Amino acid sequence: MPQYWEPGTQYNYGDEVSYNGHNYKIIQPHRSQGDWTPDVTPALWGRMQDGDQGYGGGGGNDEKSGGYQPSYNQAPPQAPQFAPQPSETQEHPTEEEKEKHWYDLDDHRKKQLEVGGGLLAGIAALGAGYVAYKEHGKHEDEKKAHVWALNNWLRDAQARTQAYYNGQTQGPVTWIYTEGKNIPPNAIAGGQETYDREGQQILYISRAYYEGGLLVGKASSVFKLGAVVGFEHEEIHLDKYEILVGDPKAVRWVNVEGELNVQYLGARPVEGGKEPNGTPIYIAKAYHKNAEHPGKASPAYGDGCFIPFGNKEVKVSSYQVLCYNY
Repeated sequence: MPQYWEPGTQYNYGDEVSYNGHNYKIIQPHRSQGDWTPDVTPALWGRMQDGDQGYGGGGGNDEKSGGYQPSYNQAPPQAPQFAPQPSETQEHPTEEEKEKHWYDLDDHRKKQLEVGGGLLAGIAALGAGYVAYKEHGKHEDEKKAHVWALNNWLRDAQARTQAYYNGQTQGPVTWIYTEGKNIPPNAIAGGQETYDREGQQILYISRAYYEGGLLVGKASSVFKLGAVVGFEHEEIHLDKYEILVGDPKAVRWVNVEGELNVQYLGARPVEGGKEPNGTPIYIAKAYHKNAEHPGKASPAYGDGCFIPFGNKEVKVSSYQVLCYNY
């Protein structure tokens, strides 16, 4: 029998709880709060059917669990039964508005979203220290623009995560949200490195919102916060990020020397992220200091890719880009 749900508790992959006569299984690791009960937070908990012992995509690195099925004709993994969302009085952005930049909204609509709570909806889950709204040295409207973009990323990441654990992912690989050192099942390896205490460790492919960009980097349980990305020649440690999961047989690494030309890859690159100015980023990996590190590649970088290493970004001229096998 699962333990009863409690606020102020850290829940991780594989955890199950009981609440108001129903059992729930974790979807997204988090530290619970008093008003984040399982019955009203379907982005965090999946309701299990009575008598069910779990659903596909549970804890551990079992490659048979959850997400993409090698044959699209196969039945998807059993999806959790979500409790309905409660009615809300917050002013939420429309789907069309979500695609816009904060500066493209008129002043009246901005004020509605601020007063109605729509600007900060969902941001509380990230923790106050993460919110760009409180950053120093930024103009007030610039802070709000960062919060707007961060909130849109979080909403999209949670939707992708729910779709993955419900077996509704369309492609062979996808990005899902995670926190801290929780590496989800079927995470795709992007390299490896040897550490004095931990020995050889797999480095997984991550991406995270930072300063207006969606930056590709690496993730591992040995890192200080869980994920590392590079930005403006510095190594940035983050504990809220996405990780690439799916079928490793559906993708392959393509060799690149010097400047990236996507047309010459001979395959379609896997979706990565973007720099703050909107420049597309692709998933790369490169050897450096006797290790293989995930990083980011773009035609805009010139003669190499960038990997986060040793508290800075390192440019490597010989690297590989992750592409689909079809």
